[in-house]
Amino acid sequence: MTLSTRRVVLATAVAFSTLFSAGVAAAEAIKVAAIYTLPVEQQWISRIHKALNAAAERGDIDYTFSENVANTDYERVMREFAEEGSRLIVGEVFGLERAARGVAKDYPDTAFLMGSSFGPVAPNFSVFDNWIHEPSYLSGMVAGAATESNVIGMVGGYAIPEVNRLMHAFMDGARETNPDVKFIVNFIDSWYDPPKAKESAFAMMDAGADIMYAERFGVSDAAVERGVKAVGNVIDTASDYPGTILASALWHMEATIDKAIANVAGGSFEASDYGQYSFMAYGGGSLVLDESLVPADVVTAVKERETEILDGLFRVNVNDDRPVSDN
Repeated sequence: MTLSTRRVVLATAVAFSTLFSAGVAAAEAIKVAAIYTLPVEQQWISRIHKALNAAAERGDIDYTFSENVANTDYERVMREFAEEGSRLIVGEVFGLERAARGVAKDYPDTAFLMGSSFGPVAPNFSVFDNWIHEPSYLSGMVAGAATESNVIGMVGGYAIPEVNRLMHAFMDGARETNPDVKFIVNFIDSWYDPPKAKESAFAMMDAGADIMYAERFGVSDAAVERGVKAVGNVIDTASDYPGTILASALWHMEATIDKAIANVAGGSFEASDYGQYSFMAYGGGSLVLDESLVPADVVTAVKERETEILDGLFRVNVNDDRPVSDN
């Protein structure tokens, strides 16, 4: 069978070795496949790919993946991986919910772990999401303290819950350190269109924004050209934009992936929501900030709030509604 644009990573099976950090022993590596609608370099996809590669390098899994899979081909690729004997199939099914769940129903002995806006379905369809609203709130605190114009620009991909909640958390954090801050919000209706995101960012800067929330690629490039600061999302791009990125809310998929692999190996995988493993308490989310760009008092305030989140003394609000610009 040939899958378009497939790259393969294989980890050698190690008989009777300890395969999982949780101590699950197995005779051979678990066969895992992933399906991505975008290149593995794309920020959201890269986090899943990174975690699966780490498991493969440890010898926990044999990992195969297909990237740039068109929506019209997604169901076919899912079935092909299931027919090939993959015990765990990972991917993202936003916009393909019905088709993906139909495939899972046809392969009840295969475990599915899918990025989804909806819930799990017994017996084998589990879901996850990038629940990094907590570090997003903290990055907002940095941005609110940094703006001099009291205007922050926010460029997003699509106004779906997974994006909306991160934006709202960022906005709430900014308001904590600066109650006077206003926001300009726009969605480019694309997961990857840097020129369009850059154009949108320029328009916001023309309207007075001096801090940019870079939910999409292209925004930080605009910030560099105009000499304004930016806040990153999902991945750390500070080294690509030195002197520009104040802070970033990072997503780490390792806790989610490792839990699913251990459950498959132990025969305990069942339909559930793995979203909690993206929380900071599980190591699924974190904040990175550039202390050379952020005043010491702001760093202290952010770290104190982070400690409260980790200690369960502060809860970041979850708001999935579409964020809008202030009047």
